This record gives sequence, structure tokens and C-alpha cells, in this order.
Amino acid sequence: MATKSLAHGMGTFYKDCEHAPSRWSKCPHEYKIRYRSAAGKQTEEAGFSTQENSIARLTTVYQEKKAAPRNQSKAERIQKYGAMQFREYTAEWKAGQRDLAESSLRTLESLLEHHILPTLGSRRMSTFDHKVVDGFIRTMERNGAGLATQSNAFDKVKSVLLDAYRLGIYTENPVLGVKPPQYDPERAVIPSPAQLRDIRTAGDDRFLLIADLMSGCGMRNGEAFAVNLNNLVAGDVYRITEQVNQTTKTYGRLKHRKPTDYRDVPLPTRVRETIEWYADKHGTVDGYLLRHPTDPTKPFLAYNLQNQWQRIKRAGEVDIPDGMVIYSLRHFFASNCLSNGIPITDVAEWMGHKSLDITFKIYRHLMPGSIGKAAKILDVGLAA
Repeated sequence: MATKSLAHGMGTFYKDCEHAPSRWSKCPHEYKIRYRSAAGKQTEEAGFSTQENSIARLTTVYQEKKAAPRNQSKAERIQKYGAMQFREYTAEWKAGQRDLAESSLRTLESLLEHHILPTLGSRRMSTFDHKVVDGFIRTMERNGAGLATQSNAFDKVKSVLLDAYRLGIYTENPVLGVKPPQYDPERAVIPSPAQLRDIRTAGDDRFLLIADLMSGCGMRNGEAFAVNLNNLVAGDVYRITEQVNQTTKTYGRLKHRKPTDYRDVPLPTRVRETIEWYADKHGTVDGYLLRHPTDPTKPFLAYNLQNQWQRIKRAGEVDIPDGMVIYSLRHFFASNCLSNGIPITDVAEWMGHKSLDITFKIYRHLMPGSIGKAAKILDVGLAA
């Protein structure tokens, strides 16, 4: 029995008769083919009336085998991860979040433990769709979770499911069309300039320095704790490069930034003078102005500031607006910028917000102007 082979891996076609291959086109016997399946098993098929039909079948089989590894890989992923419980899948996903800061990881674990896994932990990954996600949001609402918590928990679930979607577990994005929780931050309580003047001098030198850094440069608490004389990069620019991480109690990267990232912020004259005055009076350690009060080898920690703030409030000697917290000193920076016409895009960058939307939600009521005022401004240009 003679056979004819095609290209490597495509198989062979033949006739199981006494005729020579040169006579096959006129021979009445049927063509047969032989090939190895995707599983490596030798397979034979018969019943082909012409050579062209047998070759066409071998070509089809060959193309299917070439595509099989990709399709098989996707099928294997679906079988493996689709059968996983959300709890198991999330554990693998979390292990890959190497860019998360210690505090962000702590927040993620808290959301998983208290809000996400109790509801979704045992659910198989393959069963998620928009209705399941909607149901999860309604469960948080029934349980009385705050809007900020709902929004953060939804974002985490969304990130996990999008990761699974990219793996091919779903043919359609399971969060597509889901209306996320609408978190609208409460209006920030901000001291007036007169109130700030009294508040900043109500504590000790450390309190004054931190108050000026937060209200004058828009620093977060932890960023102010890490103030360093070496970061005065210009007479009117301070470079924020790190913060004191309250979880690890060490210096760490900035929020929403990579380890080597920084942000340059305006340095008002008064703040620069406060920094230089403090450094001259108290000295520095490797350029750092603030250190632990009993151990200069350690960073300054939040409770040192919080204790002072509570004493100032209890004393009742200065006018502190109802609802004001230490973080309101940072809000003053945003208010001062926006009320003086500085673009909100610049304010968002200086404050280190992850997106402009965050800045707008918190401070939109501080932005000057109205439709009426805009019309008057436009009139000036049109009349020129």
C-alpha cells in the first residue's frame, strides 16, 4: 500500500488497493487519510472520493490542531479558575498586588474580612454576573455600610472580577452596567484665616510647624511628619518625597505613588521661614526636623500630634469650628488655592490626589464663580 505525505505534521493520504499512485485518479477505490490527533493518537478516516477532498480534510485537521493549544489553554483556565471560590481567587490576586503600600494592603484586608468575603467568599467565580454584583451592593446597603465603605469595597470586587475577565473566565464583563455606590464626601470643615492664625500657635513648636506645612503646602499628616530640610529645592518649592507610615512607623513612599516618585508643591514664604526657624532652634537628624520625642532615632508619630490637638480643643481657648479635625488644616490649603483662582488641576496635583474627581467632589463648593459671574467676565472680553 502506497501513501503520500503532505507537509510535516499534516498526515498522509492513500488508497488501500493494488493500483499504483499514478493510477489513483482513475482508480474507483476511495481515498483514506491518516494523521495524529491533538492528543497524539494516530487516527484514520475513509470515504473520500477525490484526492482534493482528502487533502482538504487533512488541512482542516491540521489547522484545528494548531489552534488547539490556545483554545485548550483558555479552556483549562476557565475550568481551573471558574471553579474556584471567590475567596481562593482573591487570595491569589492579592498576592500579585505588590505595588500596594502597607497601609493600602491593611485597608484591603479589612474590606475583605468585614464586607466582601462574608457575602461573596464561597461563591464560585464562574457564577458572577452583573446581577450578583448588584446584589452585593444591596447587601452592603442593608447591612448599614457607609457610602465610603461601599464605594471602596465595590472598587476592590471590580478589580478582582476584571482580572478574571481578562483571564477569559467570562465572555462578558461581569461589572458592565452595574451602577456603583455613589460616595459624595461631606463638605470639608475649614477654619477661617483668623481661626487658623490662633490655632497654629495654640500648641508647641512641633504643632506650629505641622500646622504651617499642612495649611501652607497641602501636606497630609504623615507627609508633614517627614519634613526634611534637604527637600527645600527652591526658595518657593518644597519636594515631598516620603511620609511616615503609621502602620509600619517608618518612612515610606507617598500615597498613590511609586517608591521613587515625588511631588513638588508651592512653598509660601511663611512656611519656609517656619521650617528654617525650627531647624535653627531644634536642629535636625539627617535633615529631618521632627523626630520621636523620646527617641531621636525614630520618626515622629501621629499620637504626638493627636494628643496636642485634643488638649487644645479641651482648653477651649481658641475658636475651633464645629467638626474640624487636624486634617482640616490641609483643607485650608485647597480653599486658599481655589478661592484665589488657582486651577483645580494644579491643586489636585499638589495635594497628591489619585484623580481630579476626588478633588472636585471634596472641594467643588469652594470653587469661585457662577454662571452669572461667568457671563460678566465674558462680557468684558466681548466688549473689548
